[in-house]
Amino acid sequence: MPKNKGKGGKNRKRGKNEADDEKRELVFKEDGQEYAQVLRMLGNGRCEAMCIDNVKRLCHIRGKMHKKVWIAAGDIILVGLRDYQFMVVYEIVVFFFCNFMSDERGQDDKADVILKYMPDEARLLKAYGELPDNIRLNEGVVDEDDEGGEDDYVDFGDEDIDKI
Repeated sequence: MPKNKGKGGKNRKRGKNEADDEKRELVFKEDGQEYAQVLRMLGNGRCEAMCIDNVKRLCHIRGKMHKKVWIAAGDIILVGLRDYQFMVVYEIVVFFFCNFMSDERGQDDKADVILKYMPDEARLLKAYGELPDNIRLNEGVVDEDDEGGEDDYVDFGDEDIDKI
């Protein structure tokens, strides 16, 4: 019979979740970073997020957070923008359109997820004015074409049952 040379099973890999109950210091964005709200999860450690500068970005979840911090649609995250990608896109735009200078970036920009904000931290960011007022917190899936206030269910009255 072979010897067990490992240091434990899957329970060891899970580890202890000690950071959940502790309060951490609120982290604000710096140069090259942006706040974003997750639109949908794509799998393979990636998600699609709408940044507060109204640019939709493909975000990569860094390895430190992968399988440790669970990100879902509607969460507020801090993303690091990729400066080297902007330079390549800018050079291509200038090369093909010499007379047309555009400051807008494409909708397929990439970014790296640095931090996921807890719901109370997101509310604090909104209270401090870091997040715009039109951003919706704690609502799960974010719809871009949602008018709000409308119900998406069908209400059958008693009259409809009598006709059947």
